[in-house]
Amino acid sequence: MRLSFSLCALLAAGFIVGHGAAAQKSSSKARDGANSVTTFLGFDSNDYPGDAALPQLAKTFKFAGYWLNVPPGEESGEAVNGWKGKRAILLQNGFGFLVLFNGRFERELKSVENARTLGATDAKAAAEAAREEGFARGTVIFVDQEEGGTMSDAQLAYLLEWFDGVDKAGFRAGVYCSGMKANEGGGHFTITANDIRDRDAGRHVEFFVYNDGCPPAPGCVYGDQAPPPSESGVEFAVAWQYAQSPQRPQFTKSCRASYQPGGNCYPPGALGLGQLQIDLDSATSADPSHGRQ
Repeated sequence: MRLSFSLCALLAAGFIVGHGAAAQKSSSKARDGANSVTTFLGFDSNDYPGDAALPQLAKTFKFAGYWLNVPPGEESGEAVNGWKGKRAILLQNGFGFLVLFNGRFERELKSVENARTLGATDAKAAAEAAREEGFARGTVIFVDQEEGGTMSDAQLAYLLEWFDGVDKAGFRAGVYCSGMKANEGGGHFTITANDIRDRDAGRHVEFFVYNDGCPPAPGCVYGDQAPPPSESGVEFAVAWQYAQSPQRPQFTKSCRASYQPGGNCYPPGALGLGQLQIDLDSATSADPSHGRQ
């Protein structure tokens, strides 16, 4: 999600990435204290993989990230959102949804007041896009907050206005953000998800966090090895992006062998003119945004 990828439009069977039988399973039982927790495997990608790829992907993944607007890194004047209009065919192939909306970088927020205005405008755009795509009231929309560390006053103002606007429109607010410790200097570290939750004034926000650092991330693994979101370092996360393509070597040294050639994650069975580069996600639901309704 954090980078732009060039994806193949077609998958072909016959080449299985070396993760054994576990690669063929799309949900798993994971230990969380004394309780058994079922986790579900999903993927996200900036680019839509193509209609023909979905049956093969559905053999491994229970849900997919679904962009309502142009993904991060794709914002040029000629950029298009390849996911637009694809909800029905994803449903036909049995997928659940992580519904995503590309938010703002701090450099785009000129002041707190400007941030509030943009947050309200973007919330309206997110709700309108969700309705156009056929998502029902109550669907969770996750705003993409790429930058980690403590949120500035403007960043927080943007997010809170966005949360409120999405909720008022009849949807539920969520945020994709860092679950990793950011060094703020002077021995002080901040986890962005905690910072947002501590300052959201009691709003009921769902969290989809990224933390590809090994550990706690296991690397580019599938099936029974998919970790529960609570192990991301953010106990209240409902979804966890635990592997990214391309691999970030500074965080993944201890699990680098789990990534495929080029330092990427590819779905089992991916073979064609190019290989499908994906991020791997786990969730406590096969439909984290409740987007099937």
